[in-house]
Amino acid sequence: MCTHRPPCPIADSPDHHAAVIVSAHPEQGWYLLCNGTIAFDDTGELLPDGRIVSPQRTTPAARPELVAA
Repeated sequence: MCTHRPPCPIADSPDHHAAVIVSAHPEQGWYLLCNGTIAFDDTGELLPDGRIVSPQRTTPAARPELVAA
């Protein structure tokens, strides 16, 4: 899918989020990356092969600085 140089990381690579956005729909909460990944605002993803990546939200327990005192 990627036609520019240097090519974007493939969908299976650890840095696949660095791919260029080819279609943005912020009003709907999703972006199509040139490697075929659909990235959602909630950090979930739909990979080109149909696999679903659950949102990777940080919870207050994991980030003590987010807990109100």
